[in-house]
Amino acid sequence: MSYAQRKDLSGNRPMSIIFTVIVVGGLMYAIVTGLAYNVIKKSVQDLKTFDVEEQPPPPEPPPPPPKDMPKVPPPPMTPPPLVRMNAEPPPIQVQESTTIPPVAPVIVPRPPAPPPPPRQSQARSLTGSLQGLFSADDYPPSALDNNEQGTVTVSLTIGPSGRVTGCSPSGSASSTLKSATCRLVTARARFSPAQDASGNPTTSSYTQSIVWRIAE
Repeated sequence: MSYAQRKDLSGNRPMSIIFTVIVVGGLMYAIVTGLAYNVIKKSVQDLKTFDVEEQPPPPEPPPPPPKDMPKVPPPPMTPPPLVRMNAEPPPIQVQESTTIPPVAPVIVPRPPAPPPPPRQSQARSLTGSLQGLFSADDYPPSALDNNEQGTVTVSLTIGPSGRVTGCSPSGSASSTLKSATCRLVTARARFSPAQDASGNPTTSSYTQSIVWRIAE
């Protein structure tokens, strides 16, 4: 080997040492780091949770039997009393009667008859027939001139005083003769008034016919 080559090798030796140290240190760091990671990962995988089942406590030992316990004989057996069951009485049969008892008739009293109406006396003319109250002089002149004749029936109302208080004429005679008849009867007729059941004078009615004829 020449001197020049030796000089080159001696100059590069420190660099080679440094480079070798760096490479070896990196490899050692990689190896240490990888191994630590694998160990931690495997430890984590192996670490599994599990339930811890508690063991029940051991049973307590029975207490020791008492010493010198007197022996008590069991009580004598008493049989239960006999219960005598009374026999149920036979059911009572109720026989329904189909006959219907007679029903008493209901008697309703008849209501009393109404009292009869009080009897009243009728009015009576004091002069008898009313025809006697008329004369030839009472003939109305107009009726004579017209040759009027006929019968006038008067329905009179007689007051308690016996006088005529109302007159209603009817019949076949003329109106002139009817008016004359009511006017004369009201003025001239006098009656014995009617009486009620107690004997008191009361109002009543009276009817009579008056005939008008012209003398020949």
